[in-house]
Amino acid sequence: MIEEVLYPIVSKINEYLSNYILVFLLIGVGLWYSIRTRFVQVRCFGEAMRKTFGGLSLKGGSQKSGMTSFQALATAIAAQVGTGNIVGASGAILTGGPGAIFWMWLIAFFGMATIYAEATLAQKTRIVDKDGTVHGGPVYYITTAFKGGFGKFLAGFFAVAIILALGLMGSMVQSNSIGSTFNTAFGLPAWVMGIVLVAICAIIFLGGVQRLAAVTEKLVPIMAAIFLLGALVVLVIRIRYIPETFGMIFKYAFNPSAIIGGGIGYALKTAISQGAKRGLFSNEAGMGSTPHAHAQANVAHPHDQGVVAMAGVFIDTFVVLTLNALVIISTLYTPGGPLHECGAAAANTVLNKTNLAQAAFGTVFGETFGNMFVAVCLFFFAFSTVLGWNLFGRINANYLFGRKNKKLCNTVYTIIALVFIFLGTLTGNDLVWELTDMFNNLIVLPNALALFALTGMVITMLKEGQAKKLKV
Repeated sequence: MIEEVLYPIVSKINEYLSNYILVFLLIGVGLWYSIRTRFVQVRCFGEAMRKTFGGLSLKGGSQKSGMTSFQALATAIAAQVGTGNIVGASGAILTGGPGAIFWMWLIAFFGMATIYAEATLAQKTRIVDKDGTVHGGPVYYITTAFKGGFGKFLAGFFAVAIILALGLMGSMVQSNSIGSTFNTAFGLPAWVMGIVLVAICAIIFLGGVQRLAAVTEKLVPIMAAIFLLGALVVLVIRIRYIPETFGMIFKYAFNPSAIIGGGIGYALKTAISQGAKRGLFSNEAGMGSTPHAHAQANVAHPHDQGVVAMAGVFIDTFVVLTLNALVIISTLYTPGGPLHECGAAAANTVLNKTNLAQAAFGTVFGETFGNMFVAVCLFFFAFSTVLGWNLFGRINANYLFGRKNKKLCNTVYTIIALVFIFLGTLTGNDLVWELTDMFNNLIVLPNALALFALTGMVITMLKEGQAKKLKV
């Protein structure tokens, strides 16, 4: 079978990318911008929260072009908060131990500075047509950073990789997880959920940016509230284990061999690489995906959307993902749990990354309701991610092929994307994840190069934004 041939090849590529390249690039870019901006994620955190929630409205209204700042953030969060938070975090814990969550936190902390740079550059380099259509994203700041053939090559490479990574393969991951969890919870065949997803997505995709923005600004706050409420109920019931849960995260971050097995070097590399790989898939900082949404925002200055973008990473990792991780560890890895003092290899024989969260919530809610709760939450998370990722892929498809006939390009791209969404419910889970990881890893490379090259532009925008704030 093709899957049997492809899986070991793709896994080996990912091993080198995530273990030796991705970790250094993600932490390197985030550390670089943290230092150069004098830790903008700390200094401007209050401003980010005020701009995000100060005038919060779920009725942003139809924009003549682009989106409101909150609609852009909601679209970005829709892309960020998906299977990476539930299934991805579960996979990181299962393979890298509870300590992998610490490294996801570290990636996210530095990633807040990275996403500030990405969103600011997306705003600064965006192009607005006469009819109001907004074009923005990494391909535009990549060609700003590198002129001539080299810039066009990097932008083209990025565009192709992100179409495959998010618009096609990534959507397969989301639909695969939906199909799997609904099959576990309700006994529905995965292909049935595939048909339902395709039908709903087609209606929204064909409505363009305005319809997508109207859906995400309402869907994201509601789905987050439902999941957070359920997670808090579990944590209140398991509150006696919360100190031990945090202790395990920090203990196994630096000494994971006790739970993963093998030598300390191998175990530490596994924990860090899982944290980096799943951290990237969760908050997407440095990957170059969410800048497409932030470029659509109608704001007075690029800095304004830059700080709002930081709130997206904070919500994704430090709120949603962390609560899910605490639920999993406090119910499954503490005394009496099925994975207590259980090595990674043994843990994988008990549970897998798809049903780990369902098992965790099931310990409190009961197996049946726990399965249903996670399935419904994952449906909303993954569905919203498909919406965001489809937009990102479409923007890059238009960059590559839509200059002469954008309408035809959008139609062809939408049809292909819908086919992949359906196929995702029928495809083996492990290969889908590995392919998505590979393309996610690849799109980081040209994006990171451009971020380093345009440091001066980001710092200028930061100074201008802060100067404007002082005048007000």
